[in-house]
Amino acid sequence: MTPLRHFLIALQFFTRIPVTGRLAQWVGFSLEMLRASAAYLPLVGVVVGAVVTLLTAALLALLPTAYAPLAAAVLGTAASVWITGAFHEDGLADVADGLGGSYDRERALIIMKDSRVGAFGAIAVVLALLAKVALLALIGSVSSVGMCAALMGAHVVSRMWPLLVIRLLPHVGDDAGSKSKPLADQISIQSLALAALFCDLALGLSVWFFPVPWEVWAAALVGSAIAFWRAWRLFSRRLQGFTGDCLGTTQQVCELAFYLGWALALGWAAR
Repeated sequence: MTPLRHFLIALQFFTRIPVTGRLAQWVGFSLEMLRASAAYLPLVGVVVGAVVTLLTAALLALLPTAYAPLAAAVLGTAASVWITGAFHEDGLADVADGLGGSYDRERALIIMKDSRVGAFGAIAVVLALLAKVALLALIGSVSSVGMCAALMGAHVVSRMWPLLVIRLLPHVGDDAGSKSKPLADQISIQSLALAALFCDLALGLSVWFFPVPWEVWAAALVGSAIAFWRAWRLFSRRLQGFTGDCLGTTQQVCELAFYLGWALALGWAAR
C-alpha cells in the first residue's frame, strides 16, 4: 500500500482535496514519504485534469452554444485554481516579482521569499489567466472534444516538467523556510522514470479516448517542451538553481504553452 500512501501525500500537498482524519492517520507522514511522493505528481495532474475536464464538458453541453466555450474556459480555470489553492500561480507571481524586480541573484531570491505580491507578480498572474482562458475558448470554439482533450493533456504533462527541473538544477531556496526543500533534495532516476510512466500512461489513455489528430497532440507537446527548456535556461542563468516557486512557474508556463501549441496546430490545419 506504500504507493497509495505516496500518492495521497502528493494529493494532500499539491491540492485542496482533503486527506484528513482516519485516512491521514493511515497515510502517515515523513520527509522521506514526501520526497517519494514527487513521482506521483503526474497522477495529481490526472485528478485535477479530470475534475476540470468533467466540469468543462458539462458546461459545454448545458450552456448556450455561442458563448459556451468562453464561459467553460473561465469557470474551468477558476476550478483549477480553487482545487490547487492557487499553489502554482503563487509561484509564478513570486518568480515574476523576483526576476522582474532585480537582476542581482541574491536580491531576486530575497524578493521571491516576500509573501507580498508586487506589480510584476500581479501582472504575470493576470496575463497567465487571461491567456489560459483565451486559448481554451479558442480551442473550444473549434471543437468541444478538443478542448476537453487539451485540458486533460495539459494538466498531466505540465506536472512532469517540474520534476526535470529538480533533477537538472540545484535547490537554492531558503532551506529552513522552503516547503519544497524535502521534495527538491534529490529526485532519483527511479522516481523520475516512475513519474514518466504515469505521464505516458495518462497521455496515452487521453489520446485513445479523445479522437484528436496526433499532429495536434504533437504540437502541444512540443510547445510544452520548449516552455520547459526556456524556463530551465532562465533559472539556470539568473538563479543558478531553482526554488519551489520556480517549480510552480514551470508548471504554469508549460500548461500555457501546451494550449498554445494545440491552438497553433488547429490554425495550421485550417489553412
